[in-house]
This record gives sequence, structure tokens and C-alpha cells, in this order.
Amino acid sequence: MKVQFFFTDKNVTLRDRTRLKSFISNMFKKESRSASSLTYVFCSDEYLLDINKQFLQHDYYTDIITFDLSSTKEVIEGEVYISIDRVKDNASQLGTTIKNELHRVIFHGVLHLCGYKDKKPTDEKIMRTTEDKYLKLYFS
Repeated sequence: MKVQFFFTDKNVTLRDRTRLKSFISNMFKKESRSASSLTYVFCSDEYLLDINKQFLQHDYYTDIITFDLSSTKEVIEGEVYISIDRVKDNASQLGTTIKNELHRVIFHGVLHLCGYKDKKPTDEKIMRTTEDKYLKLYFS
């Protein structure tokens, strides 16, 4: 599986990228899903707001937008856009580190591509529990 990281108008320290790419690939396997490629684009609030308006007709800031570009249900291909500004703000509000919040959001994108939802309270609880499971696995 090919995992790529791109940085547009914001830079963030993303250490141990080879290990992270391998972990992301293994997440799909643990979720019994097959993926061929996943691209992460790290950007600013304004950059992601433009995407949110253009493609989703939403006029508000968000920390992540995940696009499923798969041509079949069997093999996942996707793009994940992450606002570094939102990640930093969320980390501050949640009393966690930027590193932890960044990885939570990175894993959140994978989980969306694997079929997890987060709009309803019960779905959100399952999403958070699963994010926490993967964060614990990654950082242990």
C-alpha cells in the first residue's frame, strides 16, 4: 500500500514517517479492509475551508476532510486533508499534545475510509473508542 504525506501552506513535524506509514497500512488490515493508496495533505484552516466550501458546500472550519476515491468497494483509495491550525487548537482545548491530536486525526481519516461514521452520538462514541485503541497501539 502506498501512503504519501504532502504539506501545502503549513508545515508540521511528522517524525518516524516510515513507521507511521506501516502502521496506517496495518490499520486497514486490522479492519479487514484492503487499500492501495492513501494521500494525506496537511494544510491551513483557510486551505481546508476552501475545500469544505467547494466540495461539501460547508462554510466552516474543520480539522479533517476525507475523500474516498475508490473505484470499487474491494480496494480503498483516498485523500485526507488535515488542518494543522485546527489540530493545534483542538489539542489546546482538549488538553493533549499536538503530536497526540495529529495522530488521532490521521487515524480518524483511515477509520472513515473503513466505514466508521461520527455524525450520531453512538457512532461518534465508537469512532473515539477506536481512535483511542489505535493511539494506544501506536504509542505503546
